[in-house]
Amino acid sequence: MSLTREELERYKRHTILPEIGMEGQQKLKNASVLIVGTGGLGSPIAMYLAASGVGHIGLVDFDVVDESNLQRQIIHKTSNIGVSKTLSAEATLMEINPFLRVSRFNEALTSDNAIEIIQQFDVVTDGTDNFATRYLVNDACVLTGKINVFGSIRQFEGQLSVFATKDGPCYRCLFPEPPEPGTVPSCAEAGVMGVLPGVIGTLQATEVIKQLTGIGQPLTGRLLNYNALNMQFDEVKFMKDPDCPCCGDNPTIKSLIDYDAFCGNNNEVPEEMTALDLNEMCLNGKAPFLIDVREPAELLEGKIAGSINIPMQQVPERLDEIPKDQPVVIYCHLGIRSAHVIEFLSKQGYDKLINLTGGYDAWESLR
Repeated sequence: MSLTREELERYKRHTILPEIGMEGQQKLKNASVLIVGTGGLGSPIAMYLAASGVGHIGLVDFDVVDESNLQRQIIHKTSNIGVSKTLSAEATLMEINPFLRVSRFNEALTSDNAIEIIQQFDVVTDGTDNFATRYLVNDACVLTGKINVFGSIRQFEGQLSVFATKDGPCYRCLFPEPPEPGTVPSCAEAGVMGVLPGVIGTLQATEVIKQLTGIGQPLTGRLLNYNALNMQFDEVKFMKDPDCPCCGDNPTIKSLIDYDAFCGNNNEVPEEMTALDLNEMCLNGKAPFLIDVREPAELLEGKIAGSINIPMQQVPERLDEIPKDQPVVIYCHLGIRSAHVIEFLSKQGYDKLINLTGGYDAWESLR
């Protein structure tokens, strides 16, 4: 596909760059990029790739736009609350560049569909926030021969690298094993500075453009770390692991696996209680024993009256404060950390544990 007169005008700040020129811009138009996740990272990635002239962008996301997304997910607007993220993102991208083609995959990326979806694109960008999907994206990229431009964020820090190039390392070379479940909270649990995904996502888009046009030095074999509070970048170099089970000399991963099981995610759903039911119990003077496993700083938002605070990391050393002879309702911000705490306590012989559905966030919505 050749560039139209309108496109030549639109991209002329690109085409006057000797490193890109007409040939590079043509490569961008003919290229396809899959963006896994249209949230904080996916927003700037998609918007800048669309503006830069990438001809075909795929969007994978099963979620809908929530008001809490708007602090950082700039591709979505207030009017899109409740709309599927892929549909919301597509509307924004087409406003940015009407010459773009968008493919929407309004579904979760899984071991069943990842290969089929990923093999349709030239480059994949990982904008997800959980380890199971990161390993899934990595393995699928290696198996399909696609480059994986990776980014991650939390609180005030971000990371970036390029995996699964022809002779370069993959995500497993750097992180052979996932962390213990619950030890690394997600952005929903730990928070994230609103502009942070803009920084990391824009850098991911930069690496994608470099890969598609063949310019510059890619971030292969280098992990770029960014600290927003110190405004500091540092770099960690790493090599391809010849013993890597995915991209090594004798790989053992020949197909996609159960990534929730690999990352130790518990598939058993703990007994739960809604905030409405808990509120009714409290109003009737029958409040259960309540444990808040959030961090002390989170208590500034408020707490449920009568609850004691035992931050998740302190639970193993404070078991003597948790009764075994009565029901115990455990809560955090959204109900994720509390589920991990219940899993741990169940292994210690506790059998009267209840997770507060939706956590303190659901409780606060009743006020």
